[in-house]
Amino acid sequence: MKAFVVEKYGKDGARAAEVPEPTVGDRDVLVRVSASSINPLDKMVRNGEFKQLLKYKPPFTLGHDVAGVVTQVGPAVHGFEVGDEVYARPRDLRIGGFAEFIAIDMDDVAPKPASLTLQEAAAVPLVALAAWQVLVDRADVQPGQKVLVHAGAGGLGSTVIQLAKHLGATVATTANTRSEKLVRSLGADVVVDYTKEDFSKVLSGYDLVLKPGGLAISVVGPPDAGFAKQLGAPSFMAAVMSFLSRKVRKQAKALGVRYQFLFMEANGSQLRELGALYDSGKLRPVIDSTFPFDRTLEAMAHVEQGRTKAGKVVVSMVPGND
Repeated sequence: MKAFVVEKYGKDGARAAEVPEPTVGDRDVLVRVSASSINPLDKMVRNGEFKQLLKYKPPFTLGHDVAGVVTQVGPAVHGFEVGDEVYARPRDLRIGGFAEFIAIDMDDVAPKPASLTLQEAAAVPLVALAAWQVLVDRADVQPGQKVLVHAGAGGLGSTVIQLAKHLGATVATTANTRSEKLVRSLGADVVVDYTKEDFSKVLSGYDLVLKPGGLAISVVGPPDAGFAKQLGAPSFMAAVMSFLSRKVRKQAKALGVRYQFLFMEANGSQLRELGALYDSGKLRPVIDSTFPFDRTLEAMAHVEQGRTKAGKVVVSMVPGND
């Protein structure tokens, strides 16, 4: 099958390749990929930023989001049948959405939201899970609390705004002038145009990010000791991660908040809950553009070069989506 693989770590380390179709384990669901999407995490893994903790062995297939159709199930699989439309964020060390087929552990898979196309669903898993794990699992956001979302027009930011509003929070976000209408339509109560204002001078008293005693969560790093613990790494790696995050933790402490790094985890059960929110209209995907599968590396470059105007970039197996 055709796939886009990391042949060596680094900016120029990814290429198109012919690779064997995946082996299907007892608990695996084999999915014919209809679409995937680009995440900053793809670049970070390609560049080897987590190679001491996530020990991928090149060549390996890249891609952290998948939507497609089940073509085979392992003997221990329950709840999925051949022909089901599904979506997933495959677990670490088993990624591979930039390929024609992928085998995914059944615990990481969920039925595709009925209201979304496969291309729309491919834009959802990683950012939706990250938003859920930030707002619900880590921060336990409650009605009436105040949440600040940076880069509200981005793939993650646009999802966090919507989920925070669903949870009953008052939401402020940073965006540029061009994106103000979009983020307000997603539910932002306060929009700070970062091209004109400094958010730290106009916002205060936020439970998540700004409020003294509050919590600042980052999904782009630097990683902290908790990340090493999450991955079950040796204790010395926790010390390394703590050292890497020392500067940002010091800055957070000076502002009276706690810093945490979030590396989201695959979770099919959470995707089922999120799917219900998409089907009820509480959440909607925001898509910047769609590239055909054979232009996956161009799609990655589009994101890396900052050419995305809002939301996610999708890679589709269906011809004519560029």
